Amino acid sequence: MDHKPDLPEWHGNGDAMRALQIELARQVSLRDGFAKPLRTVAGFDVGFEEAGSITRAAAVLLDASTLAVIDQQVACLPTRMPYIPGLLSFRELPALLEALNMLSSPPDLAFVDGHGIAHPRRLGIAAHFGLVTGLPSIGVGKSIHVGEARQALHGMRGAFTPLRDGREQIGWLLRSKPGCLPLVISPGHKVAMASAAELVMRFVTTYRLPEPTRLADRLASRRDSH
Repeated sequence: MDHKPDLPEWHGNGDAMRALQIELARQVSLRDGFAKPLRTVAGFDVGFEEAGSITRAAAVLLDASTLAVIDQQVACLPTRMPYIPGLLSFRELPALLEALNMLSSPPDLAFVDGHGIAHPRRLGIAAHFGLVTGLPSIGVGKSIHVGEARQALHGMRGAFTPLRDGREQIGWLLRSKPGCLPLVISPGHKVAMASAAELVMRFVTTYRLPEPTRLADRLASRRDSH
């Protein structure tokens, strides 16, 4: 797969990639640009094999109304660069794009395991993925990468509170399941801040993770065989 200008080859220059992140973040749209009503959604997640030398990306396409699995695919590619905090999207994106291309059709909305704009330079994996593909996307993170919640989060299911970096809101902490740590929800691309938490909760069943990323996580980490 040919690398796009916003997915450069790795030559050991992290500073150039950080500068590119700042440039790309300016192109992120925080306005709703997804189909209404949603027909399909997809979850995307990445794991690694062979001591990290192989990137394993999973994509699961679901019916947005019934949550029935329409298609699921796994793409395995040589890992293109080492793990560098803050530059994860450059490492994971090639395999994610391959997995997306393998699906029977693109989704109306993508849920990506990781962060959207809740990132030091406002370009986490979900935002980068959305920009490269043009797909509306949301980041579903398991822990805070940057920012803090200044208000206590209620313990009830579906409660959420703003995640802020300084004065800027960059996402939400969402209590998807009582008794569990909250999820970090942030828009990736073509999704408004006001819509992100509600969209995630729409696809939460009895688990902490929404179904799209829960199923992708199982597939990416080889837990789908159980």
